[in-house]
Amino acid sequence: MQTTSSTSAAQFTLLHLGLGSFHRAHQAVYMHQLQQSGDHRWALAGGNIRADMPDTINALIAQHGAYTLETVTPHNERSYTRISSIQTVLPYTPDLKGLIALGADAHTRIISFTVTEAGYYLDAKDRLDLNFADLTADIAAAKASQPVSTLYGALTAILRARMQANAGPVTLLNCDNLRHNGDRARTGLAQFITLVGDTALLEWVKANTSSPNAMVDRITPRPTAAVRERVKAATGVDDAAALMGERFIQWVIEDNFIAGRPAWETVGVEMVDSVQAYEEAKIRLLNATHSCIAWAGTLVGYTYIHEGVSDPVIRQFAFDYVTDDAIPVLSPSPIDLAKYRDVVLDRFGNPAILDTNQRVAMDGFAKLPAMIAPTLHDRLKRNEPIASVAMLPALFLVYLQRWHAGQIPYAYQDQAMDPAVAHAICEAADPVAAFCADVPLWGPLAGDQRLVQAMRKAVTRINLFIRNHQA
Repeated sequence: MQTTSSTSAAQFTLLHLGLGSFHRAHQAVYMHQLQQSGDHRWALAGGNIRADMPDTINALIAQHGAYTLETVTPHNERSYTRISSIQTVLPYTPDLKGLIALGADAHTRIISFTVTEAGYYLDAKDRLDLNFADLTADIAAAKASQPVSTLYGALTAILRARMQANAGPVTLLNCDNLRHNGDRARTGLAQFITLVGDTALLEWVKANTSSPNAMVDRITPRPTAAVRERVKAATGVDDAAALMGERFIQWVIEDNFIAGRPAWETVGVEMVDSVQAYEEAKIRLLNATHSCIAWAGTLVGYTYIHEGVSDPVIRQFAFDYVTDDAIPVLSPSPIDLAKYRDVVLDRFGNPAILDTNQRVAMDGFAKLPAMIAPTLHDRLKRNEPIASVAMLPALFLVYLQRWHAGQIPYAYQDQAMDPAVAHAICEAADPVAAFCADVPLWGPLAGDQRLVQAMRKAVTRINLFIRNHQA
């Protein structure tokens, strides 16, 4: 364990699972601002539940948890901040011994985590999808108190140790893009513990944890060597854990903490009764639009998101989806959705971010049902047209066909995708019908002829767009 002296001054600890770029550009920044204001009541600690990013973790340990964050505006204005809020960096070990010990400490009052949509292993009805081998392996491992590697396995091990230590209640806080993330993670965890057969732990979790829903937002590309070079040129520090993000940042959390929380509202976090309106705006107007631009950009040879936003046709795809189909089903809203749309497109057009289509295009099989299908459901339920929103799944289908043919210029990553199923869709006599019939993607809409017909028209538009771009 690596610890700095400032930890001893804190009364409480927030333990974060997943010291990736987003956490360090977002939650850790808010904690840094809080500590810089003079509030040192909470210490931040973290580590990974898998052997990810070993070089970054080693760099953070060597630098006593500190690192440099570069932020950049759409006008290419850059600033550099030394973030020092992570007081404890726990090196990865397969038994998660350090994480379990700290999570079971009575001073730890919040356990937060950042995972991808696919990392929750939930189907359209919020049931654990036991087709994933790592999930079923973790259930067996948890039964035998053996090492685990999934979020549910890690939380089960930590909370079991906490219960046995009589360490008191703790809040479980999501910091990711899953819709209704607190509620759904809690549902998944309860199912996992039930399958493990630990009735006592299940009852303890129900009585001694809370799971607020939250919405997070900051574009944070994967760090590159160029970031490290700019940080060194600007600050004189050769920082192996340096990273970059946009200047924009937002965090909205339901104020449902069973064991206390930092005074985040003093540093700009929005503490609310319900996060739903913010969550829906972010997922449908930002996340879905991001994927639209990444898939479309890849199809015509762009590398970066800002290149796609600068293409008038791709920008119009995104604008029309939000304006024609997403905003109407989200209205009325406490948020100015048209303004939100315009800000999002400006942020995506920031050329200094250099956010890659490869990063944003990933996990389509998880993102489509979570971020895009709900707007289709809502529009059809209201007997309204779906031409604009249908462009997004159609873009993904054409992208998937390129992947099937080996024509994507980078490695496509999709934790929720069964490659055999994806290849079968692309090889079908009617790929559009096969795609629209996939139940994990569409749920009750699977096979709906309104969806099929809208997709056929959208695919025709996309193929014309590609041909015109090549002309």
